[in-house]
Amino acid sequence: MPPLLRQVRWRILALLLLVTIINFVDRQSLSVVAPILRDQLKFTNTDYGFIVGAFQAGMMIGEFPMGWLMDRRGTRLGLSFAVLWWSVANALHSLAATRLQFAGLRFWLGTGECGNYSGGMKVVSAWFPQRERALAVGVFNGGSMIGSIIAPPLLAWLTIAYGWHSAFLLPSAFGFVWVALWFWQYRAPAEHQALSEAERAYIASGRIAALAPPATRTLLRTRQAWAVMACRFLAGPVVQFYIFWLPEYLYRQHGFDLKAIGMFAWMPFLAGDLGSIGGGWMAGRLITQGYPATRARQLTMGLGALCCLMSVVVAYSTTAFVALAFICIVLFGHTFLSANMFAAITDMFPPEAVGRVTALTGIAGGLSGALFPLLTGVLVDQLSYTPVFLLVGVMPALGVFALFLMARRLEPAML
Repeated sequence: MPPLLRQVRWRILALLLLVTIINFVDRQSLSVVAPILRDQLKFTNTDYGFIVGAFQAGMMIGEFPMGWLMDRRGTRLGLSFAVLWWSVANALHSLAATRLQFAGLRFWLGTGECGNYSGGMKVVSAWFPQRERALAVGVFNGGSMIGSIIAPPLLAWLTIAYGWHSAFLLPSAFGFVWVALWFWQYRAPAEHQALSEAERAYIASGRIAALAPPATRTLLRTRQAWAVMACRFLAGPVVQFYIFWLPEYLYRQHGFDLKAIGMFAWMPFLAGDLGSIGGGWMAGRLITQGYPATRARQLTMGLGALCCLMSVVVAYSTTAFVALAFICIVLFGHTFLSANMFAAITDMFPPEAVGRVTALTGIAGGLSGALFPLLTGVLVDQLSYTPVFLLVGVMPALGVFALFLMARRLEPAML
């Protein structure tokens, strides 16, 4: 094997990490400026929940077309298109002025941003052997937390210095730069001229073989596909809740201004980044030590679900900093869990199907993600944040239970 810095798969993973960071900075743009926008445009919690729900509906609608594009046309073209598509949508937010305009643009943004995961998972399944996939997923999924760390101070500073419009324009420019880098650097392993034969053989070790991309109806006949869809349906809305509602919660419930949000709202996402990498590392370590993939995923996802239960403590916290401390534990656990949830897809499906299976899980997550913000807005307007925190505490545990109840063992699906 070449030295680590010359191994191509890690350079490819660095580009996936970078685009996921950009994705989540774009995604956070609205939530960071929401306190200012809501006061200026007189949006209620229900209005804001409707706008967030439109984004999740876009994610749900866009998932399968994006997954099909990744499987049929490849990730070099597919990811390039997805990033261009969502970057244009995010930039146009700077021109919006009504609830419907914001909702329409969030829907458009969602139809593109969902391609990040279907494309990223397909790249990981093509470029990494099984024992490294959870770590690779943890690294690139960690970009969601890095983006969420960067977003509050960056976007708060842009809003204070140049107005809220700039919080949408500058992050969008990063997407156009990334597309140029990706199109220049990326090739499939079979076509990449810089890939050594030793690394090529290492990547191919233990790979699930498939003669041709299986039909989507074939995928939907497998219990494994429905198992990961159920898990993402239940666990997916949790991190979205914290991404979209944390600034609002700190502003309305604890009196934080935009400057304080920029100073403190990134902390839980740093914990989430550590959880994403830690969950991937722990699973890889267990598999290397001889644990079957099923057992390794059960242990890591179960531990993550236990941490998510700390959201119940957040519901009854009386100070902002106690609440932030337990939210840190929750996001650590959620990403610890989700790195292995995504890696489980590559345990059970060949690379030719990973893009669409990930998209199917995204449709399930998008459905719950579209409904949950609407429920959140109504609950906060009518009651308080307490029932919402209780719900997001137990949903990941239910998702893990559903995954292993339905799939039983994380073995290759019969296609």
